[in-house]
Amino acid sequence: MPGSFPPDAVADGWAEVAPGVFQRRYEPVDISVGAIVGSTGITVVDTRNSPAEAEEIIRDVADAFALPIVAVVNTHAHYDHTFGNQVFAARGIPIYGHQLIPRHFARHEGPWLRRVQQQPESEPDKDWADVRLTPPTLPVEAPLHLTPGGRTIELLPLPAGHTDTDLAVLVPDARAWFLGDIVEESGPPMFGSGSYPLGWPDALEVLLGRIQSGDVLVPGHGSAVDREFVEHQASRLRSVAEWIGDAYEAGRSLDDVRPGRSLEEYWPESFLRSALEDGYAQLSNAPAIADEGG
Repeated sequence: MPGSFPPDAVADGWAEVAPGVFQRRYEPVDISVGAIVGSTGITVVDTRNSPAEAEEIIRDVADAFALPIVAVVNTHAHYDHTFGNQVFAARGIPIYGHQLIPRHFARHEGPWLRRVQQQPESEPDKDWADVRLTPPTLPVEAPLHLTPGGRTIELLPLPAGHTDTDLAVLVPDARAWFLGDIVEESGPPMFGSGSYPLGWPDALEVLLGRIQSGDVLVPGHGSAVDREFVEHQASRLRSVAEWIGDAYEAGRSLDDVRPGRSLEEYWPESFLRSALEDGYAQLSNAPAIADEGG
């Protein structure tokens, strides 16, 4: 059951999206951070983009809730959700996350981080000088129930979609979910950096098999949504997957493929180009991807 918390928590920047379940939206990039209140402690969902931003989470939790942070969950591997991990790990706080996050770090975040640290002028908006890649200390490879702080939480690894590290977080007694970027509200879902555009709609169908009418769903970026929103986003993603598949089967080169009007009205051209390139690469390498479990 939820622990006690101050009635003015919303005024402190935390919005209560379900009983004892809070979302705070941070800039830059309108990132969602979760606070799941248990009787003896708080579980934080996602750690933001740098050690300094993670320290801000810790201060904000302390200011709003008179309970310690007892666990952290990463919804997926991307930098804006994990680059604060080291701050929590240094305090001995367990971090749960998908078992494939270390592999994703090695392929994507690691090379990018090294380049920015060696050439900070290349991306001056990234405060990454002190970032040390810190994967979850407790890898999750199958559905898992846990009770940090006395509050039951379920972690559900999803099939490859936004990444191959997507992990849905359910608070069963509140029917509230934290979904990371498998669902986005403040903008269209973003491809690239290890996305699987062909499998993404299927991953959402798996998720929808667990979502009940009336559940509260917190996306990685934006306001909380409902089941209908996820169904609609799954349909849009299905259209992208079909566009890629049809073009590949027709033998068209990447340079010759253009999206239809309905896709262009929702996604920027750069997003669709990333989806197309990733989809073609995965179709041309399908057996190897299957062997990797991606």
